Amino acid sequence: MKPDEIRKLEAYLKRTFKGVDLQVRAMPRKNDTAELYIGGEFAGLLSKDTDEGETSYHLTMTILDIDLD
Repeated sequence: MKPDEIRKLEAYLKRTFKGVDLQVRAMPRKNDTAELYIGGEFAGLLSKDTDEGETSYHLTMTILDIDLD
């Protein structure tokens, strides 16, 4: 993703998840995906999807059952 897209996504997520220490980082060699880090730890992937002229972003976050305890 482009740096301006990453800045906008990070600002949106910080507004949405108030008080959460998060960072969106570009992935080398991937122009449609970025990584989401919360508290310095990897938390998920952000994917860009463009369809019929509209752009959307998808957040995929995997939660392991052992992390629920």
